[in-house]
Amino acid sequence: MPGKGQRQRPALNICPEDQRRFSCPQPSNVSPASSGSYAAARDLFQAIADAHVAHDSYGPWHPGTLAARQHHAYWTGKAGDATAARDQYAALVPACERILGPEAPTSLAARYGLARWSGTAGNAAGARDQFAALLPVRERVSGPEHPDTLNVRHSLAYWIGEAGDAAAARDQYAALLPVRERVLGAEHRDGLITRGNLARYTGKAGDAAAARDQYAALLPVRERVLGPEHPDALAARHSLAYWTGEAGDAAAARDQFTALLPVRERVLGPEHPDTLITRADLARSTGEAGDAAAARDQLTALLPAHERIHGAGHPCTLDTRYDLARWTGEAGDAAAARDQLAALLLVNERIHGAGHPRTLHTGRELTRWTRREPPADLTPAG
Repeated sequence: MPGKGQRQRPALNICPEDQRRFSCPQPSNVSPASSGSYAAARDLFQAIADAHVAHDSYGPWHPGTLAARQHHAYWTGKAGDATAARDQYAALVPACERILGPEAPTSLAARYGLARWSGTAGNAAGARDQFAALLPVRERVSGPEHPDTLNVRHSLAYWIGEAGDAAAARDQYAALLPVRERVLGAEHRDGLITRGNLARYTGKAGDAAAARDQYAALLPVRERVLGPEHPDALAARHSLAYWTGEAGDAAAARDQFTALLPVRERVLGPEHPDTLITRADLARSTGEAGDAAAARDQLTALLPAHERIHGAGHPCTLDTRYDLARWTGEAGDAAAARDQLAALLLVNERIHGAGHPRTLHTGRELTRWTRREPPADLTPAG
């Protein structure tokens, strides 16, 4: 996982400013650690929202109900349903703006959630545009260096990068980092996340060696500040391995992924999405270091886990199918690679359409492996 966007949890209660305005009682504090899982937090806030709607003193438009609905939307996304989270926030934004006002903190938090989950649901350009519209409002309401404003700047940079402009994302993170470090402190977690994303988009903008070096400098800081097995520290280890490979040292990347994998399995679980990404990148670097058969076998074992955890149409599953076809071919079976890519092409056409870059790339690879297949024996019998 080369990097992630700002991982901002909403306040688990209605914003204090709005609570004071409406004398709104607070729902209980909830986190995955206390509730057992993201899904449990989602279900608890659904129950809170339902109870508020049914209560004579609340009803569907009471600020406390809107707060519970917002937390339910957030945990719905964290539980894996970004589309549902996006749709819930889309319904919440006009309700919050009507009841609380368009510049109330809770309304701005709802707009943040709508932009975030719009991007996570697949619309990076839409998320970019929503964050671009939100930023000047946040700057005017909260101030240009308020942490919430800096969160919006961070997320805007992230979705600019995800929408395809890695160089612009890199430049925005480079401008944001000294502000965050001055406002929050040089080793605040949010600043460390910005450093990670600056490194990521430096690499995606074409400078893999610089990305590798930035992650190499970031990793010991995250380990010291957060602990060596904190998820952010493990993410930095993964990214360091990734950009080490992208900078040309596949064997070193393979060895770093090999050392990281058992730690992620123990800390996060063997089927956590981040663990599965490490397995995928370990297979890829193994192949690029010269062992195509081992890469093929690792991907063969990985694919059912992706299908079970993410579903057959998830991008990670499709990427694994593509990599499996590639390394099957590189291991010497061009015909099997051709057949796997032909099946994958149909899936990409159905999910993304014939003109999508993923579909077009799969078609080109299918042509390549079809041409590499040994010709049939045309020697007459007898």
